[in-house]
Amino acid sequence: MAVDYAVIVVYLAGMLAMGWWGMRRARSKSEFLVAGRRLGPWMYSGTMAAIVLGGASTIGGVGLGYQYGLSGAWMVFTIGLGLLALSVFFSARIARLKVYTVSEMLDLRYGGRAGVISGVVMWAYTLMLAVTSTIAYATIFDVLFDVNRTVAIILGGAIVVAYSTLGGMWSITITDMVQFVVKTIGVLLLLLPIAVVKAGGFSEMKAKLPTEYFDPLGIGGETIFTYVLIYTFGMLIGQDIWQRVFTARSDSTARWGGTVAGTYCLVYALAGAVIGTAAKVMYPKLPSADAAFATIVKDELPVGVRGLVLAAALAAVMSTSSGALIACATVANNDIWSRLRGVVAKEGGGERDEVKGNRAFILIMGVAVIVIAIALNNVVEALTVAYNLLVGGLLVPILGGLLWRRGTAAGALAAVAVGGASVIGLMAGYGILANEPVYYGLLASLAVYVVVSPATKPTDPAVLTAWRERLAGRGTEDPATPDPVTV
Repeated sequence: MAVDYAVIVVYLAGMLAMGWWGMRRARSKSEFLVAGRRLGPWMYSGTMAAIVLGGASTIGGVGLGYQYGLSGAWMVFTIGLGLLALSVFFSARIARLKVYTVSEMLDLRYGGRAGVISGVVMWAYTLMLAVTSTIAYATIFDVLFDVNRTVAIILGGAIVVAYSTLGGMWSITITDMVQFVVKTIGVLLLLLPIAVVKAGGFSEMKAKLPTEYFDPLGIGGETIFTYVLIYTFGMLIGQDIWQRVFTARSDSTARWGGTVAGTYCLVYALAGAVIGTAAKVMYPKLPSADAAFATIVKDELPVGVRGLVLAAALAAVMSTSSGALIACATVANNDIWSRLRGVVAKEGGGERDEVKGNRAFILIMGVAVIVIAIALNNVVEALTVAYNLLVGGLLVPILGGLLWRRGTAAGALAAVAVGGASVIGLMAGYGILANEPVYYGLLASLAVYVVVSPATKPTDPAVLTAWRERLAGRGTEDPATPDPVTV
């Protein structure tokens, strides 16, 4: 394993070096939180694909393939569909707003009264997303170094917190590009063909497995519908995703770069399912489906290649973890702490104190994430709670604000409160992992929004005028912004 260890150590050292490089570049709030809104199409595509394809998409996607066959691709496939929908229909308008958080968008649209409560919901979502990504380090470092769970979480989490705190979005962007390349080589170009060959090819896989393993709907229609509701719609409104949209240098970059990233996700989804199906042929009686990825990597790959593929898994986890961490810290500082203090952050290019403040929040949130990850056992339940709150509480007021002129602040606040409360109450009644909470919570949020909005005073015409100006991209340029990054 010495060669494999060397590959991993070089990779981790490179991540820290990128953090140091990012620290020298991130000299303003805009640079630190959204990379100066200067990313070109290729860098934007790579970082967007990296943020959405994390440990759940890699290790979990292979596990679903092991359990259900090719239909196990649906979870990651719906993530790709959500990213495509966001990119084609909404990303250009979102990028033109020149804000930092989803709650700032709600304030612009509804007149400044939706920020704190929506910020709390979004903060809870991003916190749990960061926690669940951090827990995934335990699986990977256990395979690599045979260390216990707590040490693995601290080791992986500390590296992510270090480079994220140092350079903010610039560090995360550069590391995500490296992670995107490593994932592409490790999973798509190496692990996928090796797994299929080791399993005897597709003909041997079909001969040894039940026919339902090759049924594209074998996982079940209700499960697919739930994936669409949670992951496809979740991609449309998550702060971690929107913060990447804010980094695009232009409308076309956000639209076409995101479309490329979404298409990449569809390919990645199918690859994970095929790898899991191959693992089922080679190891039909694994104790856990989620063990399929680590088992096939550890037992079937040659020295060096094994280290690169494990680095790919580590890259997948780190990209999601760092993206969720900076999103969590941005919401905590800009949408909650600043508002509670009565301070409205200014848009600009030289606020060094704001960089220090956001850097401090990343460090604080990062330590909190590591502590919670060590204490938390059930990752699936935590992630389900996060996505249920996000979709049930925020989907309607966000999309309603973008699509329906008659939506009001009262309707938005009622939708957030009723949707969030319904989801929490229904999870208590049906169980956290049940499908009903997000179904009925979303319906309750929609019903309240469409009833309360027409029954209350319309949004101030001046607010709507300012909103349309922002959507058109007028008067929102960051001052003192350097030339775009064109890669």
